[in-house]
Amino acid sequence: MAALSAWFWNERFWLPHNVTWADLADPAPGVEYPKAGHLFSALPLALGIFAVRILFERCIAGPCASFLQIQTELSRRAQPNAVLEKVFTSITKSPDSRHLEGLSKQLDWDVRKVQRWFRHRRNQDKPSTRTKFCESMWRFTFYLYIFTYGIHFLWQSPWMWDTRQCWYNYPYQDFLIMFIHHLATISLISFSYVNNMLRVGSLVMCVHDSSDFLLEAAKLANYAKYQRLCDFLFVVFGILFFWTRLIIYPFWILNTTLFESWDIIGPYPSWWLFNILLLVLQVLHIIWSYLIARIAFKAIMRGKVSKDDRSDIESSSDEETETTSKERLKTAARRHLASPRGENGTNGHFGSKSWSQNHSDW
Repeated sequence: MAALSAWFWNERFWLPHNVTWADLADPAPGVEYPKAGHLFSALPLALGIFAVRILFERCIAGPCASFLQIQTELSRRAQPNAVLEKVFTSITKSPDSRHLEGLSKQLDWDVRKVQRWFRHRRNQDKPSTRTKFCESMWRFTFYLYIFTYGIHFLWQSPWMWDTRQCWYNYPYQDFLIMFIHHLATISLISFSYVNNMLRVGSLVMCVHDSSDFLLEAAKLANYAKYQRLCDFLFVVFGILFFWTRLIIYPFWILNTTLFESWDIIGPYPSWWLFNILLLVLQVLHIIWSYLIARIAFKAIMRGKVSKDDRSDIESSSDEETETTSKERLKTAARRHLASPRGENGTNGHFGSKSWSQNHSDW
């Protein structure tokens, strides 16, 4: 274990040249540097935040949902069936037609009845609009607070206005004021914490926090059925997302981590890993931007923003009506094709009453 620890914490990987862990372990009086062990403090903090979230959703978000008349939908529950339940828990999607026919014969049920059972069973596991409203309200509040705190702190920091300040006197930089701020991250910020890239880490975090709360605000408006407000917030979110992730991040953040840091402290092994992670993040930004642009395009074409994928609570009555109508139309079409003169003696065409009725149902 000692050999493994020595290999993992190799100073020549984590730190610039001529800097050792011992240099950071014995700072001057009143100064303290980050240590990897500090990250374990995130565990009790995470539990505390989780408890706060539960109280927030029950005591604040719940009453807000009631005020906006957002209620829990009452979906039809599937009747208990051990055979179908076993199949449902063993697959990740609806069974195909071959399995449906097999289950239909095994249970002596109509195929449509089996399909209906799986539809009702899936709906039981979907969160209600009220639940998603409370979740989004919590994330909106949390993201807004984190972003506001980040801006408040960084506004007074010299490295927000001159990113070269991130690398002067590195890694001998005080950690205390950014300790709580960095516990809110998991992977990339944890890495920046271990090797004391706190200043540039705070810039990365602030850039990413700037648009998250707007997305949650748009979701809240969507769940509350304020469609125009939802569309407006989504547009503002999209603009800010593109600006921060495709312009500010690459031309401000990546510029300092790749070029300014190279000039001031020079590259070293963990420097390469840190920048690779940041570049991977930029690739994700491009992918996410494409997805957002696609949603925005669809919204413009049909006049409103797409619903949250999880909000597609399937309406049994609507789907059953649609399925039944389609089957009726297919049956009528088969009869029409089988008859040389078609139904109602129309020489191969539906009579006007028959066609209008089937078209309307479909």
